[in-house]
Amino acid sequence: MSWFVYIAATGTGRHYVGITNDPPKRLRKHNAGLGSSMARQQGPFILVYVSNPFQNKSEARKREIQLKGWTVEKKQKLINGEWQ
Repeated sequence: MSWFVYIAATGTGRHYVGITNDPPKRLRKHNAGLGSSMARQQGPFILVYVSNPFQNKSEARKREIQLKGWTVEKKQKLINGEWQ
């Protein structure tokens, strides 16, 4: 099973970083109020980035933690394809 790191954006411009094995399904859960509290508080998410697949959850989690430490500007560059 492949795992992915994803970034979802809110209408207020904030980013949510997470991991999943099915990004579209996870986004539907967030937007149905079954995901993070941030989704319930900030309104619906829009999927703006999905990584290449990771072979296991552990590797995806490491990348998630790395991205969560990035600045908004650096995340935006990743979303725009200007950063890896």
